[in-house]
Amino acid sequence: MDKAVEMGKTSATGSFQLFVGRIASTFVLAIGSIVVGIFINEAEYGLYTIAVVPAATFLLFQDWGVGSALTRYCANYRAAKMEGELRNIVVAGLTFEFATGLALTLLSILVANFVASTMFGNPESGLLIAVSSITILSAAILVGSQSVITGFEQMKLTIIPSVVSAATQGLLSPLLVYLGFGAFGAVVGVTAASVASSITALSLLYFAIFRKLPPGNLDKVKVFQSFKILLSYGIPIAVASIISGIGPQLYSFIMASSTDITLIGNFKIATNFGIFVTFFTMPIQTVLFPVFSKLHPSRDKELVKTVFASSIKYSSILLVPATVAIMVLSTPLITTVYGDKWPFAPFFLAIYVIGYLFVLLGVFSYDRLLYATGDTKFLLKLSALGLCIGIPFAFLLIPPLGILGLIIVGQVSGVPTMLIGLYWTWKHYETKVDLRNSARILLASLAAGAITCLFLNIFNAAAWIMLAAGVLLFMVSYLVSAPLVGAVNQMDLNNLRAMFSGLGPVSKLLQIPLAIVETILKAKEKRSKTY
Repeated sequence: MDKAVEMGKTSATGSFQLFVGRIASTFVLAIGSIVVGIFINEAEYGLYTIAVVPAATFLLFQDWGVGSALTRYCANYRAAKMEGELRNIVVAGLTFEFATGLALTLLSILVANFVASTMFGNPESGLLIAVSSITILSAAILVGSQSVITGFEQMKLTIIPSVVSAATQGLLSPLLVYLGFGAFGAVVGVTAASVASSITALSLLYFAIFRKLPPGNLDKVKVFQSFKILLSYGIPIAVASIISGIGPQLYSFIMASSTDITLIGNFKIATNFGIFVTFFTMPIQTVLFPVFSKLHPSRDKELVKTVFASSIKYSSILLVPATVAIMVLSTPLITTVYGDKWPFAPFFLAIYVIGYLFVLLGVFSYDRLLYATGDTKFLLKLSALGLCIGIPFAFLLIPPLGILGLIIVGQVSGVPTMLIGLYWTWKHYETKVDLRNSARILLASLAAGAITCLFLNIFNAAAWIMLAAGVLLFMVSYLVSAPLVGAVNQMDLNNLRAMFSGLGPVSKLLQIPLAIVETILKAKEKRSKTY
């Protein structure tokens, strides 16, 4: 475990700036989305939600794995001192991204009115779909540029476009909605943000990397050969991505064509708040999960098993209580911001975040292990299985149940693939989920949730007071119940301190809850010795 902790500490220290940037951009974007929800009406927000679905669907067929191939070959050529080939591979990749992005953008614009009228039954969404189609081209440029920057290991540069995008959308969308442009204003904000981020990424690529490459003339023959190299590597990855991504987009189309537009707006509000759950997944992904790629399954067999079990436990310690807290506090949370404007959003939010509880079984761990060990063909089969399960359920549940059916399909379709994936990793790498640990963490979270729920039912005050008091009560209850039921022990505290010790101010903030838990553990140990 000591080696795993040290590897986690190294990953955490090296990626701290990226983590802060992601948190900042996600926070700004989430706040902007919340503000939009204040000023826009239910129907307009539902219209905006379905208007971006076609562009997201077309994007599945845009990249064809060229982005991943660009990262790989840029890194390989640099390591092999083949600087002369870099210009050809970069130009080939960016040309492909631009060409496919432009073609799909034009196609999306051409079919916008057909999709709006025939498939969605909302002719007024045609213009919105056409405007959002521009994001296909800008996203293609962004992916190509970011992939090259990553291949050159200029990771600090990759966060700048994300921050620019979040700031643009977080400011422009609320402003346009406030000025009375409704769904059109929200779509323009998203589109402008996408364009701004792509221009930023392309500029960074040119000034920081491309113009500094060794001088040389582009060879058309080598550029064409580079096309073939990129696609031969990227297409298998693209197929898996398309299979895994087409399901949610199909579900969205069914939702748009069969669900009341105002309910779709309520669901969008719920998913906006669901973004905050990712704040609890990012630290663990930053610290522990990258370790998988540094391990050799046969040589580091015991270490793989330790890191796998630890990734599940430490993810669950943060994510499970956060999920239960949002479920319990969904009503005061949304009411504090919006009042009674979005009546169905609290229920949708409480149901929507249930899927995060599968972290207790390793849903966020097995796929990262398989990617790191190169078992991508098996992941492709799992994606296909999930799609085959999800499609029948989607047609069966979404039309009669609407948003509830959509949420159920998204959660149920992933359970069989998760169980098979966990079985596969157990069979090949002897990894196991410690169900006792998972049960204890769930018990501690449910205990804190029950205490908070009881408080909410007994006392009555303004929504913001109930929210603030509920958050504080839940945190205290969880910090007390977790050590009492054995969800955390002294070794866990030592490991967490070691892994986060390189995160500067963050490590100091984490010392507060860790110190509280440690005090309770010592008191518990002292009491047990007394008896």
